[in-house]
Formats: sequence, C-alpha cells, structure tokens
Amino acid sequence: MSAEATGALDAHVVVAHASLDVRLSLQPGEVVAVMGPSGAGKTTLLDALSGLTRLDAGHVAIDGAVLADPRRHTPPSRRAIGLLGQDPLLFPHMTAVGNIAFAARSAGSSRAEAMTIAQEWMPRIGLADLGDRRPDQLSGGQRQRVALARALAARPRLLLLDEPFSSLDVQAAAQLREVVGGHLNGTTTVIVSHTLADAQSLAPRLLILENGRITQDGALSDVLAAPASPFTRAVAATA
Repeated sequence: MSAEATGALDAHVVVAHASLDVRLSLQPGEVVAVMGPSGAGKTTLLDALSGLTRLDAGHVAIDGAVLADPRRHTPPSRRAIGLLGQDPLLFPHMTAVGNIAFAARSAGSSRAEAMTIAQEWMPRIGLADLGDRRPDQLSGGQRQRVALARALAARPRLLLLDEPFSSLDVQAAAQLREVVGGHLNGTTTVIVSHTLADAQSLAPRLLILENGRITQDGALSDVLAAPASPFTRAVAATA
C-alpha cells in the first residue's frame, strides 16, 4: 500500500440498546464482508461507523483521527464516509448527473469540476446515455448504480454498503456486483450482506456477527472451511 493510501479504520463500537460490542480494524483499501442473522447488529454497526448512531463506549477512528467516542460525535457529513443501502435515496429533483455532481461538490470540487467528474462516472457505471434522467425515470438497478457513483464521487475514506443488492432482481444484482467490484479502486469498504455471493464477489475477508458480537473473522475461504456456529455452517453450505 502506498504512502498516500488512506482509509485505515480502527473501531470499537459499543451501542447499548442493540447489545452491540464489536472491534473492527481495516487496512487502507481493505474490503470486508459482514454476515449474520437478522437482529445481530449489522446495520447498527454501519450506522455507528457513519455517525447515524452515537457510541455508548469505544471509539471510531480513521487514519488515526478519532471521529467518535462517548464524549465526541463528529456529524456524518464531516466524516468522509459513504453509506449506500437498499434504498439509493437519490435527490428526486436532480438528474443522475446532478446527483453525482452534488457529491463531488460536497467533497470540495468546483462546480465545473464536479460536473466533469459526474459525466465521467456515467459510462463507468454503464449509464452513458441516461445522465439527464431523474430518479423516477430510472429502474431500481440504475438508481443503485447512480447512488454508488455518487458515494464514490465524494472520495470517501470509508465506504459502507448495507445490503445494496437485496432489493434487486438476480440479474440486476449480479450486474451491480460487477460494477461495484470494478470501481472500489482501493476504497476501504465494509459490506453488510445476507448473501454469500456478495462476499465471494467483493470481499476476501469475512466477519460473522451474531448477537452483537463477532464470532468469526478471517479470510473468507478459511471461515467457510471451518465454520464455528450453526449460522456460519448454513452459510458455508450455500458456497
């Protein structure tokens, strides 16, 4: 990893109401998938990292800078963290290009630079001719592609993906996985998913979260080869 690489994550996330107590460390550019049963605390983990949920104990630090602990709480807008969930949450009054340009502007680009960045993203996500369409003129898969480009155009130090493919049909999900895999470009990423295909296509590391605690964490192949719980055995059986 080059000296210029950023996005090293050091976190100890404790959220009492969710009975969540997780330690997580990622190197710059590392991609990890998080799987676990419903109610395990996966979304709460991402919400705490992004700043949508406050910590009761622990800390969140990126590149050595503490963003959150029980005494401080950096707002989500100042964390340089991108969050993409099942709902793309695009601005309905903006075109696809406008949505992406907004993110680039938020990251400090000039208006002209932001428009150039947004226009460059459209062919990269396979939507070269759809830049002037508004969200209600796009399919679900197309909206998710725009949302991904918007997240990456903001140049996040950390990208959080919360089951971004689960609302799509099988074909659209497979296509978007390919797009995501081709454009992370060394971005440190945490992917929450209930589908092993997401981890297999995007993340060499797999973390299993159960009842608010990490029960396994390692190379995806190692976790699947030696599952340590009934949940993980069920996941491994789908490989």
